[in-house]
Amino acid sequence: MSAKGRFIMAVLMSSMMVLMVTLIATFLNLGLRTDFLRQWVRAYFVAWPVAATTAFLVMPFAQRTTGRILAMLEGGA
Repeated sequence: MSAKGRFIMAVLMSSMMVLMVTLIATFLNLGLRTDFLRQWVRAYFVAWPVAATTAFLVMPFAQRTTGRILAMLEGGA
C-alpha cells in the first residue's frame, strides 16, 4: 500500500475507533452530565492525532505480522 493509502486508512480507522473509545470512556468516567458533549469532544481531539500517527506507523508491521499468522494458520509456514 502506498504512503497515501496508509495515511487515508490510518485516518479513517483511528477516527472511528477513537470516536467509540472516547465516547465510552467519557461516559464511564463522567456519566451524562451537562458538559458531557464538550468533555467527550475534547477527549476525541486529544486522542485522535495520537491514534492516527500510531496507526500510520504501525500498519506495515501489523500487515506483515498478519500475513505471517495467516500463513501459519493455513499451514504454509
